Amino acid sequence: MALSAEKLTNNQQTVLDLLEKSKEPLKAYAILYDTQKKGIKAPLQVYRALDKLIEIGKVHKIESRNSYIACEHKNCNSSTSTSFLICETCDQVSELTQKNLPSYFAKQSEQADFKYAKHNLEIYGVCKDCSKSLVVGGKIDH
Repeated sequence: MALSAEKLTNNQQTVLDLLEKSKEPLKAYAILYDTQKKGIKAPLQVYRALDKLIEIGKVHKIESRNSYIACEHKNCNSSTSTSFLICETCDQVSELTQKNLPSYFAKQSEQADFKYAKHNLEIYGVCKDCSKSLVVGGKIDH
């Protein structure tokens, strides 16, 4: 059951607003630094807000970078099984929303006699915009 925006606490709404405005994932201490003037004074307040926002599907954690992004998909229910494309050049993150990924991983796990529970998939590469800027005159610019 997702909370509507009006049921978020002040801290949760402050953290969510910051993440929605950010063009890249933010670490918890960056969130704390950017929200101190709005009343969030301690790391625990940030982590509690993030935990709840993750629980209700408004925020996702990028595990490998220990950072957080706002979910761009309405009614997202991917609080435990997430998949992302991450650009190594500009740090842009895109969430993969294919509903078949959990069933695919469950089937692969079953074949290996393993019980699938959840996943966090992070695929690194170069986004379309950065790929275009790397190609100069038909040659890849290093």
